[in-house]
Amino acid sequence: MKKLRILVLALAAALLLLSFSVLSIPAIRAEAHTFTPSDTASFTLNAKVLDSGQQIVSLTIDPGRLRIKPSSLNVDTFTVHAKGSNPFPDTLEPDQFFSEFSLDRTVTGVHLDRRGRIVVELASGYGVAGASTLAWANDVHRNIVLDLEYTVTQTSPITLLNSHRVTFSSLTQGPTLDPEVDAYANGQAAGLNYRLFTPNGTGKRPLIVWLHGLGEGGWPGAQDTDLSLLANRGARGFSTAKAQAIFGGAYVLAPQATDFWLNDREMGYSAKLTAHIDAVVDGNHIDKSRIYLVGASNGGYMTARITADNPGFFAAQVPICPVLNFGPWTTITDAELATVRTPTWVVAATTDDTVPFEANAQHLAQTVPGALLSAYPDVTWDGVTYPTHWSWIYAGRNDPITDKGLRLWQWMAKQTLKHQ
Repeated sequence: MKKLRILVLALAAALLLLSFSVLSIPAIRAEAHTFTPSDTASFTLNAKVLDSGQQIVSLTIDPGRLRIKPSSLNVDTFTVHAKGSNPFPDTLEPDQFFSEFSLDRTVTGVHLDRRGRIVVELASGYGVAGASTLAWANDVHRNIVLDLEYTVTQTSPITLLNSHRVTFSSLTQGPTLDPEVDAYANGQAAGLNYRLFTPNGTGKRPLIVWLHGLGEGGWPGAQDTDLSLLANRGARGFSTAKAQAIFGGAYVLAPQATDFWLNDREMGYSAKLTAHIDAVVDGNHIDKSRIYLVGASNGGYMTARITADNPGFFAAQVPICPVLNFGPWTTITDAELATVRTPTWVVAATTDDTVPFEANAQHLAQTVPGALLSAYPDVTWDGVTYPTHWSWIYAGRNDPITDKGLRLWQWMAKQTLKHQ
């Protein structure tokens, strides 16, 4: 009887243990089930100014407090659709407004950043459809910042570190961020709007003035100082860490014409710019003996124009594909150019199909006493060939070099007004 009771008790204990095991199985499996959070996640558009202008190069999704397992992310986790549209539909003619788009962007990689946010990398570069933040409006001859609408769709769950699998209920678009451009403050002086980069450190610093081309000027529909920074690396090159090290820290000023610099006769831009630069110099810790002027195309003309009008003011000038003789206009006479004593370095492509080389860049370099000339056969950088008018790419990359091995930025940094 005693053996029977022991057998019954052992059997009961075994059944009880088995029931506990069975009850615990659903709890363990439940941790692997997919759940959808009730809240949405937001994402920023990450922009960067390339040689061909600003593009959206990636997205950053903020997952909040969710801790994501990196290995669960891949290029197929998200799809990205981009739409760029005309922000002035009532002003700009549709048949004259180019580069609107509505298409899927190519995802090239997905990873977590140091803060645990999801970075979705996108194909970018010259000629990549749908990457640009700008479009060309032919009726006003301007670059226009597009209205951008991005749609991000999650196609498969993401695994968290606790093995939960997450599918966001929705992903909402946030701001467009470009830290390099955002480092330039907005301002207004002597009737002209501007963007200004301020270097770190104390003491008097040099000033580099960047004068934009035709497509970045203002027009009756908008005065947008972003354009002089977004269309190319002309100004941006001088605020890079490399350039700042060469100049020992430099202010970079990018004023905007209210229409276009070549309209100097009507608008008096040379005098306005002189007053503008004076006001910026007076309001900042700038070394008046080290003010450098750099401009491209329309801005190349204004670089040479204001230099000729202000002898002994600038430490150096760099006219890039400058407009001297264009159609019926002769913008600066040979007599004026011959009086210039400011150190001058001209940059252009010999095949420029917008501003002919011989009558403009070459003529300026031959007429200004002692001028240097970097004449390129075309505009090719990092294996990509760009339109032949875009020789500002070389200046923005510090590529021009003398026969003694001195590069453009280093040459500029050596120039100083002796009498200051």
